[in-house]
Amino acid sequence: MEQKEERIRAIAISYYSRKDVLNTIFDYSQDREVSPRYFEGFGKRPDSFQYPSDIIALVKRGATSFHCSEELWKDPLQISTDLSLEKLNDLRKGWDLVIDIDCKWIEYSKKAAISVITALEFRGIKNFLVKFSGSKGFHIVVPWQSFPEKLDEINVKDMFPEYARIILLYIKELARPILEDLIKESNQDFSNLKDFTGVKCEKCNLIAQERFLINLRCDSCYPPYIESFKSSTKEYKSKKCPACGKVMDETTSKSFFYCNKCNTDSVANPDNFQEKIISTDIFKILGLDLQLVSSRHLFRMPYSLHEKTSLVSIPVDKNKLKDFQLKDADPFNIKVSQLQINPKKDEAKELLIQALDWYKSQNKEEKLFNNSENESDSSNQDKNNKNKKFEQIKLTSSELKEEYFPPSISKILVGMEDGRKRGLFILLNFFKSLGLTMTEIEKRVNDWNLLNKPPLKQGYINSQLVWHSKQKVVLPPNFDNDIYKDLGIFEMDDLSQKTKNPVAYVIRKSGAWKKTSNNQNNYQNKTESEKPKVKRKRKKKGELYEIELR
Repeated sequence: MEQKEERIRAIAISYYSRKDVLNTIFDYSQDREVSPRYFEGFGKRPDSFQYPSDIIALVKRGATSFHCSEELWKDPLQISTDLSLEKLNDLRKGWDLVIDIDCKWIEYSKKAAISVITALEFRGIKNFLVKFSGSKGFHIVVPWQSFPEKLDEINVKDMFPEYARIILLYIKELARPILEDLIKESNQDFSNLKDFTGVKCEKCNLIAQERFLINLRCDSCYPPYIESFKSSTKEYKSKKCPACGKVMDETTSKSFFYCNKCNTDSVANPDNFQEKIISTDIFKILGLDLQLVSSRHLFRMPYSLHEKTSLVSIPVDKNKLKDFQLKDADPFNIKVSQLQINPKKDEAKELLIQALDWYKSQNKEEKLFNNSENESDSSNQDKNNKNKKFEQIKLTSSELKEEYFPPSISKILVGMEDGRKRGLFILLNFFKSLGLTMTEIEKRVNDWNLLNKPPLKQGYINSQLVWHSKQKVVLPPNFDNDIYKDLGIFEMDDLSQKTKNPVAYVIRKSGAWKKTSNNQNNYQNKTESEKPKVKRKRKKKGELYEIELR
């Protein structure tokens, strides 16, 4: 046993022996699924406490911390990964809104927490729990009792995690200007921190992504073949001339800026990016976590220890948050007080209504998925894919061979060590967009999971399959989406450059495009502008004709 593990276990025995600690943790656990953590690994699930003495018994067996669910259950011990969504909804009594703030620097976590608290109070929420996470962040918990039981004849308890995620996104928008002002007051210089600097979009005030317009030329052909494309990085795989097959030379490379929210760039709309303003990326610092808002996700219980820091996850007075210091969470010096939140019925009703109205007004279909390993996975889903209407087709087994898959998808399918949840998200959308049944998808995903090191838990796989089975079809991210680079699976071939999306890649390579509304059977019904365009290219010997689908 390592020295750090020995130390936390020794502290745990002494700390959890306190009657006030045991009683407070036990009271908070009521109607919640709980799980002990044994330094590195969690205990069995589902579990619950019958008596306060159950807690110290687990500590004597090696438990170092305790975690509980956001959701409240009629009987937590009846929870099973085999339960359908309908049965889970029937078993669920309600849910707390848990806002997780986790920043690299405790001082900025405090500023982010203050901005969220201010935003909540501005929307009429006065009674909520604020607690230190035990490391460098904070949890802000709006209790279930504050929410209405029904809204427009919909049982609010059944709308988890969807409603919780929408509220979270809304709170981020409200808190953003507040946090900006707090950061400006600190006079912190972020100019040397790449993750927090950039060019601001004048339309929405968010940080724009730097991209590059690459111009290539092949002088082996006559006339020279010229091609331009946009890239998210200066580094790209050498491209061959489609006419003669020789590697083309780069003539120019010019940077430009792209805003994900506005779906525009400085090439098409230069007025949106007139000034190069170095500014703080508020969302990266805010650190609100969508991963925490998912079915059966656990968070550290109040007054639980933290394995890595040996500090206590203590409640913090919201009015004294700016004065909080890490030493205040020393397990040998803390004073335990009852968690008297005193929520008022329907106090959060107006917040929920406003969040839903705001979300609807965005005129976008932001993906609220459960598998994000960090919050950016949600915003990284390409907006073009979400708004794009396409005709879903059913591929035959001969058309759905792995040899027809793009390189990035093939790299996922060999198994992953990191980013497995994001890989699962890509595969589910990929297979579903290709028309596979959920039974076929389940088999392929489970076969893939056996190759992962370590595999994802089967319960997580099952929950994702259930959730995706109830959603409409959404294309996987385009090849130029940064998620592929973040996962270390980015690879482009010639067809990837042409098709832009993994689904289009398979349809083109397998020949399945003939089934779509662009096929030759419908050719006569199309206008001239809708018909496939014939592009004529010349080689030194003979001629090459290429069909490009519009």
